[in-house]
Amino acid sequence: MGLMADATGGYVLLDGLKALADRLASEIDCCDDPKLVPQLARQYRETMVKIDELEGGEDAEDEVAAIIVRNRQPSADQHGGA
Repeated sequence: MGLMADATGGYVLLDGLKALADRLASEIDCCDDPKLVPQLARQYRETMVKIDELEGGEDAEDEVAAIIVRNRQPSADQHGGA
């Protein structure tokens, strides 16, 4: 069974993604296998991008997400910025 929108406008998906991001951040912090860190970091980034899309902005409390958003800017400028 998939995630369903609730009466508050679909926050079930957003809450699930935030819980996933918290879990991934914890897993990254305590990961003993350096080979797993890039995979966990990639999944964390993808999760944060989706959260950002759903919220329509940044979460000022998430330092990692702020770094990701900040690092997106130079990348965009290198690919044809005016």
